[in-house]
Amino acid sequence: QVQLVESGGGLVQPGGSLRLSCAASGIIFSRYIMGWYRQAPGKQRELVATISSVSTTNYADSVKGRFTISRDNAKNTVYLQMNSLKPEDTAVYYCNSRWLALNYWGQGTQVTVSS
Repeated sequence: QVQLVESGGGLVQPGGSLRLSCAASGIIFSRYIMGWYRQAPGKQRELVATISSVSTTNYADSVKGRFTISRDNAKNTVYLQMNSLKPEDTAVYYCNSRWLALNYWGQGTQVTVSS
């Protein structure tokens, strides 16, 4: 059974930082492209960042220079370090794992940026 469990969300003031974690089980983690997506109220889910099996990274323009995705294959975990957070970063953040035709999602973790 595949599980992706996100943690680390919460309420933070503008300019603050959070680190999201996603622990994966039931997959050969090192093979998978791992990613973070987000969905704000009334909006479609959008890509935030991805990291390949060889740690090549890709970011949405809106988060470049502020967010960093990383992975620890020994811990089957992917991280998203979010700095200089803005109110427009408020969303539910979802972890995603993808390999060939296999595609899995976590349940999401809420990030709220507000003063």
